[in-house]
Amino acid sequence: MPVKMQLARIIISELTENQVIYLQEVDGEREFPILIGIFEATNIDRRVKEDYEPPRPLTHDLIANVAESLGATIDHVLISDLDQSTYFARLILIKEDGTEIEIDSRPSDAIAVAVTFDPQLPIFVSEHVLLEATSNA
Repeated sequence: MPVKMQLARIIISELTENQVIYLQEVDGEREFPILIGIFEATNIDRRVKEDYEPPRPLTHDLIANVAESLGATIDHVLISDLDQSTYFARLILIKEDGTEIEIDSRPSDAIAVAVTFDPQLPIFVSEHVLLEATSNA
């Protein structure tokens, strides 16, 4: 059963190549880090700050716009797997007829898409991923 998470922290450092986001369990205390790139970290950080409106659509806006134009809504994000310290995610879309579509994604991109919405889209993590991530954190 997937566990609902929330974006807890974003750590951006110009001294390292990898940036860090922390996801925290909504109704619990488990938390774990995911290393991401500077572009995604900056975009996520800007989006969680109030009143940020990019002058032109960013890549993550484009993804949301394409889904909407094709008659689907992005429902939520699922961090679905962890393999050799690499996380895997899926964007879960719902078509107009109710059909669910799963789109493979990097977690950083999926979370960046989630925070483009107001309110933000739900972020879930598979229980087995959460267990492994928190046992290594």
